[in-house]
Amino acid sequence: MTIEVSDRDLLSIQEARILVRQAQAAQAIFQECDQKRVDAVVKAAAAAFEGEAQSLAKMARDETGFGKEEDKVLKNLFASKRVYEHIKDLKTVGIINQDTERGLIEVGVPMGLITALIPSTNPTSTVIFKTLIALKAGCAVIFSPHPGARNCILATVEIARKTLKGLNLPPDLISSLSMPTKEATDCLMRHPKMNLILATGGNAMVKAAYSSGIPAIGVGPGNGPAFIEKTAEIPLAVKRILDSKTFDNGTICASEQSVITETSIRNKVMDELGRQGAYFLPPGDSERVERILMGPGRTMNAKLVGQTALFIAQAAGVSVPSSTKVLIGQETRVGLEFAYSREKLMPVLGFYVEDNWEKCCQKCIEILSLEGAGHTMTIHSKDENVIRQFGLKKPVSRLIVNAPAALAAIGAVTSLSPSLTLGCGAIGHNSTSDNVGPLNLINIRRVAYGKKELDDLRKEAPVAKSLNSPPLSINSPSPDLIEALVEKVMARLKI
Repeated sequence: MTIEVSDRDLLSIQEARILVRQAQAAQAIFQECDQKRVDAVVKAAAAAFEGEAQSLAKMARDETGFGKEEDKVLKNLFASKRVYEHIKDLKTVGIINQDTERGLIEVGVPMGLITALIPSTNPTSTVIFKTLIALKAGCAVIFSPHPGARNCILATVEIARKTLKGLNLPPDLISSLSMPTKEATDCLMRHPKMNLILATGGNAMVKAAYSSGIPAIGVGPGNGPAFIEKTAEIPLAVKRILDSKTFDNGTICASEQSVITETSIRNKVMDELGRQGAYFLPPGDSERVERILMGPGRTMNAKLVGQTALFIAQAAGVSVPSSTKVLIGQETRVGLEFAYSREKLMPVLGFYVEDNWEKCCQKCIEILSLEGAGHTMTIHSKDENVIRQFGLKKPVSRLIVNAPAALAAIGAVTSLSPSLTLGCGAIGHNSTSDNVGPLNLINIRRVAYGKKELDDLRKEAPVAKSLNSPPLSINSPSPDLIEALVEKVMARLKI
């Protein structure tokens, strides 16, 4: 039988089924490895990825057209070297904790077979990260690449497979669809042998993962506002925001999407933003840029993702200074039809001004409630009380204080766990609010030794009252009291 080119979906489904069988067999071997062996594998894979950080960054930039090669190098190094340093001493397989006094032993159990969905915005770094945490957890992983980043993802996977071969382990612990289609991805996500889905991408992808019937860790969109409070060191706050928003041309979803500040410092903030390379679009130009930020279906315009401010301005037909790093549109409104209030994975910011920090707080909540609930926001302030109030009230999983959000949220410049999969919690319709890591990919088997007998429980229990005891007596209110209450209610209602 000859299979036509139009039957690509069938071929991709068959490939998915084959990959599942191979990965399942490989994981059955790997799960017998002890912690020392697992750690050696993770160390070797991290070193191999680190050595190819430059070449993989170039491949990702050339293939996707997103971002900056030098920043993608940093992301690849973060995903390999920094993540490895954080996870290398974690206990994940075998006995991971033992409490003799309480009679409790905890055993790490790999979840098994994982499907990992990879976006085009951070393709190689996300594959590196998910490979390392999966191996550390004793799992096998099959990647489903975004079609626009297929080649660089396959190249990253091949580095891991060669490393596994060199360690005499089955390379099918790490594999990828070579024909990424929606049908193949659905097959992986709904396969009865699949144990977990790691979904990084758009809303539709994450919803599909959660509706698959397989346990899933999905991450939602970011739409983080950055609040500059009146006590902030304004030049440094602006530098941090622009450093973050221009890093890889804004492709990290934790990057700032809008700036909110107080009326009393509005001019200072605007002047400093202009001085450091941001450009406030005049009203007419602002509307022209806004019209192209979102594409069909009110979704982000993929042609502008990860591009420069100059590229976006040219696409909108507006003139801006050649030194422009970030485009800013002044806004007061929040809603799906107002693009400056939404997630923009590109160097474009909305700008809001409110009278005081309380109103700024409410504006941040309004923006996050529209899009990005549970993800990340930033505050620049020296007032610990205001910072504390934001921490108590904001619907986010990460409140970043005095730092560039894109690098802070992933744990590059903060003490958060280094991760490229940022959970948004229940409010963001995610199963976790963690910076996802190896411990999210294991189950824990608890071995519990008996400490008491039934007789001990009976001795400790309070003496039961006789079944013949009279019922509790509840005094009924007097008729006079009822009448007085009725009269009072009628008087209030003016009856």
